[in-house]
Amino acid sequence: MSEGTRRRRDPEARRLEIVTAAAELIIEIGVDALTHRKVAARAGVPLGATTQYFATLDDLREAAIGALAAEIEARIDETRRAVRVEGVTPEGLARLVHQGLADARAIQADRAVVTAAVHDPRVRAFARQWSDEVVGFIAPVHGPDRARAAAVFIDGVLWHAQIHDEPLDEELIRDALAGILLPRQASPSASTAAASA
Repeated sequence: MSEGTRRRRDPEARRLEIVTAAAELIIEIGVDALTHRKVAARAGVPLGATTQYFATLDDLREAAIGALAAEIEARIDETRRAVRVEGVTPEGLARLVHQGLADARAIQADRAVVTAAVHDPRVRAFARQWSDEVVGFIAPVHGPDRARAAAVFIDGVLWHAQIHDEPLDEELIRDALAGILLPRQASPSASTAAASA
């Protein structure tokens, strides 16, 4: 059976090809630059096929963002399982974050969703999933305030990777997370000064 015949007989496969192409383009050129024509060219389908499945560009964008959000949800599940193994410690979290920095596709997908969320309130729920999940597994161990601060720092590490050639060292990430998550010990000189006051 030829590729053309398969596509004609499998509308769901064609729809998926269109959504996948749109998601790839959002990562590469941004959500605002997306057009039916560019998506059709990337998917290798006639221009009319994109409007057949998605009447408006907003519909197509929403489907593509949804596909990227599904990727993020899958990574959240993987991270949740890994955290159970590594533990909610600065060392374990730093190891997971550093490993995540090696996945350029994942970093780009996260960036695309967050960037879209800045201008589109409908996307914000997708964009918040990752940070909310990080807070969710850190808070029971370190408390909600430290968990939120750690999640903001991890978000910053991921954005840093977008604009720098080299990702941050695991040791730097670990030390910063330790500073955020672990209670500060009063220095001996501070304790002595407080006692004598």
